[in-house]
Amino acid sequence: MGKKYWVLLIIFAIVAAWSGYKPYETGLWFMEAGMCLVGVIILIATFKRFRFTDMTYIFILIHLIILFVGAHYSYARVPLFDWIQEVFDQSRNNYDKVGHFAQGFIPAMIARELIIRLDVVKKKGWIPFFVVCICMAISAFYEFIEWWAAVLSGDGAEDFLGMQGYIWDTQSDMFCAMIGAICMLLFLSKLQDKQIRKQLTVDSQQPADNN
Repeated sequence: MGKKYWVLLIIFAIVAAWSGYKPYETGLWFMEAGMCLVGVIILIATFKRFRFTDMTYIFILIHLIILFVGAHYSYARVPLFDWIQEVFDQSRNNYDKVGHFAQGFIPAMIARELIIRLDVVKKKGWIPFFVVCICMAISAFYEFIEWWAAVLSGDGAEDFLGMQGYIWDTQSDMFCAMIGAICMLLFLSKLQDKQIRKQLTVDSQQPADNN
């Protein structure tokens, strides 16, 4: 594993340690941050078989940081967004919408790279459609997880859901994820294509390097 990947892992470890130190609620932290830890374990376990582009790994790290911040404070209590709420006279702390936007943006990047590199879709014009569908499915499944966890956690349900009295919170969460996925496709597809071509070149040279 190259130095750049170790740098990403070190940043991840530092943020994870900060997030886990005296969080707002320990049980809530494990529910929120546990998925981050599982995700990184999967990425490490599959690293040799499938190495994502550098851009994808960087954005995955950004997503994990967003999740760790939410896990530390609870999404409804992130201080910066309390300040934004006050300054702009908003009705709620909207940090959770940042998280759900990222929940569409970064999975779109991951899904698009997998679809292209594994040649899943023969007609390339269908790729954006399938990417958005995958991200919406992930967002919907996450809402299921929130529902199940809220039922099991009882008193901690409000903190985990982060609804803050907004009855359309689930729908708006999924809408933010959809917008995130579309933004990724609109603004980063060409750059990702360059990164994929570069990674494919590295992968093609890998057997020679091992010999």
